[in-house]
Amino acid sequence: MSKSSLLPLETITHRILLLREQKVLLDADLAMLYGVETKVLLQAVKRNLERFPEDFMFQLTNHEFNVLRSQSVTSSSEALETLRWGGRRTAPYAFTEQGVAMLSSVLRSERAIQVNIEIMRAFVRLRQMLTTNAELSRKLTALEKKYDIRFKAVFEAIHDLMAPAETKKKRPIGFAPWEKK
Repeated sequence: MSKSSLLPLETITHRILLLREQKVLLDADLAMLYGVETKVLLQAVKRNLERFPEDFMFQLTNHEFNVLRSQSVTSSSEALETLRWGGRRTAPYAFTEQGVAMLSSVLRSERAIQVNIEIMRAFVRLRQMLTTNAELSRKLTALEKKYDIRFKAVFEAIHDLMAPAETKKKRPIGFAPWEKK
């Protein structure tokens, strides 16, 4: 966190969700970050709806709302905790990165400007992390092609370590029968 940073990067990144294949922040989380009530944030948005097309902001469907509610047990998101405990009657709004950027033109306080800067940095950081991961994978594939069979076992071990636990092959437990010669 830099000296001018209002919020730690982790405070923001833990609230970013993946919905409809987009990274979004929920209205209640944004309101908390901006230091306003959710209804105040939504009133400002509704007064300026022309600035928020569907690719900037959307309201969750009942199904998405219910799925989020059921998943909120493990989340640190304020918005999801509110969903879980029934503090809300309508489905929340989700703001994409562009929608969050547009909020800075609607919410004009000094805090809103600083929070927006931090949120934009969080989105950039997530993109950099995804790019780095993809780049490492490409480099490993290139190395595999470059080196011969001598290193095949090393690359297999690395791939095995990178694979999720549920896709790894399990060896049977116990003793195998003696082979007949």
